[in-house]
Amino acid sequence: MSKTKVLIVDDEEEFSNTLAERLCFRGFDAVSVGNADKAIAAIRNDWVPDVALLDLKMPGLSGLDTLEMIKKLDLGIEAIMITGHGSTASGIEGMKRGLFDYLMKPVDINELVAKINEAAKKNYDKT
Repeated sequence: MSKTKVLIVDDEEEFSNTLAERLCFRGFDAVSVGNADKAIAAIRNDWVPDVALLDLKMPGLSGLDTLEMIKKLDLGIEAIMITGHGSTASGIEGMKRGLFDYLMKPVDINELVAKINEAAKKNYDKT
C-alpha cells in the first residue's frame, strides 16, 4: 500500500511546515500550503490527498469554506480541522459539511497521527 497523502492547509507557515516534516518522518506523504487557493491548485494538479488538515481561521477563505471547496472536487478526501480558535458551533458546522474530526491546537502529534490513520482507513474502506 502507498503512503497516506496528507495536505496541510494553514496560514501559519512555520507550524504547517514543521507539521509536514513530522508527518513525513512518521511515514506519511505530507505537503503544506498556506491557503485554500494553493490547496485547490494542488488537488487540480493531481496531488489528491487522502486526508486534508485544515486551519479554521485563515485570511481569505476559512477552513470551513476550504472544506466545502475540497469536497466539491473530491468527496473521498477526508478532512480534519485543527484550530486554536474553534467553538462547538464551528465544529458542528464542519461536521455538517463533511468534516471527519475537529482537534484543538496545540495538537498532540500521536493523537493527530491516530486521527489521520482513522480518516485514511475510512477513505480506503470506501473503495
